[in-house]
This record gives sequence, C-alpha cells and structure tokens, in this order.
Amino acid sequence: MSSGEEATADAPHLHGHIFSATGVTVAYDGTDVVHDAALTLRPGRVTVLVGPNGSGKSTLLRTLARLQRPRTATLTIDEDTDGLTLTPREFARRVALLTQGRPTPSGLTVRDVVEFGRYPYRGRWGRTDPGGRAAVDRALRLTGVEDLAERGAEHLSGGQLQRVWLAGCLAQETGVLLLDEPTTYLDLRYQVELLDLVRDLADDHGIAVGVVLHDLDQAAAVADRIVLLEEGRVVADGEPEEVLTSERLTATYGIRIEVATDPLTGRLRTRAIGRHHTRTERLSTPS
Repeated sequence: MSSGEEATADAPHLHGHIFSATGVTVAYDGTDVVHDAALTLRPGRVTVLVGPNGSGKSTLLRTLARLQRPRTATLTIDEDTDGLTLTPREFARRVALLTQGRPTPSGLTVRDVVEFGRYPYRGRWGRTDPGGRAAVDRALRLTGVEDLAERGAEHLSGGQLQRVWLAGCLAQETGVLLLDEPTTYLDLRYQVELLDLVRDLADDHGIAVGVVLHDLDQAAAVADRIVLLEEGRVVADGEPEEVLTSERLTATYGIRIEVATDPLTGRLRTRAIGRHHTRTERLSTPS
C-alpha cells in the first residue's frame, strides 16, 4: 500500500465543518466576561485563541462547545445549521472538545477510554455501534497510542494520557475539534509532538481546529489564524504576522514584548522583557 493510500485508510470518515460564532456574550454572576465575540473555524485550518489570564479565551471555547451557557450567541455550522438547536447527540457528532485537567481514569484500558468518544453514535440502552471498532482503531493509530491499547490508563505518563484523551475526541469523528490548553503540564517533547499532531489533523484530515494556548511561540508555530482576546473582547483576528506585533502584544499583556523572525525557521518568536532582562542587557553593553 502506498503512503497516500495509508493516509487515506487512516483518515476518519468525516469532513471539516465551517463553525461560526457571532455575538457571543457570556456572564458570570450578572457580570459580562465575554463581550460580543466572534470567530470562524474553517476546515483544514488551525485557529489559536491567545490572551492574558482572565481574558475569556477558555470561556469562549467552552461556549462554542456548549458547555457554557451564553447570554447571547449565534452558533452556525456549515452556514445552514443552528448549533444551539441541535440535540446534544447531534451536536457531538459535529464538534468535539478536549478539556484541560481531565482526571486519570482508573481500572480502564486505553481502548476503553477512547471508546467513550463513540457515545454520540450509541443509541439508548446500549445499542451497538457498527462503525465504532474501526473508528477507535483509526484514532489510536493517528495519535500514536495503538501499542498501548490494552494497557491500563492509570499507568500512562502525562503525555501519553493526553494523546489518549485526544484519541477519544478523534473517535468521535467530528469535523470540528476544540482544545483547551492541551499542552498544559506536558514536558517539552510532548508539547511539540501534540502540536505537530494538531497540525496534521488540519493538514491531512481537513478538520477545523480551535485551540487555546498560553505560549505565544507555540501559537505562532501552529496557527493559520490567531484570535487575541483582552478582558473578554476580541482585539485582533488575523494571520500570526498581523496579530503578533510588538506594539499590540505589549499593550495587551502589559509588559514589553519583542517580536522577531527566527532566521532558521522563518517563524515568529516573542520575548517578554522584565526588569532583570533590562539589567542584564545594561551590564553587558560596552561603555
């Protein structure tokens, strides 16, 4: 089998959806924390939400996943489906969410955990899921945990477990994938590998990906589009070079941030300048 045939064989039976959100306002205890936000996720594209702590990026993502009730919002899938009126099962066949801080499952194998992703396709009273086995096998392969399928999930490393949770989302066979800070608590290797996988899901399988990240360099490396939030408002939305400017980031984060292009990779790199950075530069400058 050729490499192209192998990729096709591993590809989930899905197509990416255009997922649009407009007029998203979310309130906690009567106070708006997200204000009239809008963004669009497109097939084969990775959109990254960035911003300071408390800027509303995770709240906005959870609202897109219908885990957070908005005060006002319009969610549209493929320009003709109202995402708010779909039943939970219908919505879960289109949109999957990988939340942060999931607990470590005990007494379950990796395959058991991934099979949870098939819940939208199982009817009441445990009716069978004809496509479930193949979907789970594909998800295990795509995330590189196929060899761990029969291992107890409680025995996995943090990076392995994060891949297993992601495999569960892929087994859900949706065209939209939302990830809330997926690299949190992972060491450098697993951060890079997970973001490479996110990029593959968009490039090779046409999934529309929306992801919240704290690390601006990671965002610049993986994103086709970046949405920058500040105090619950979208203050910039565009390609990384348009959004990640020194002036805009300095104003948004409240600290001097320098932005440069890495000569080896051609990617944007950011550098926050604190008091000790300035002192070191001053001491090393020849008189």
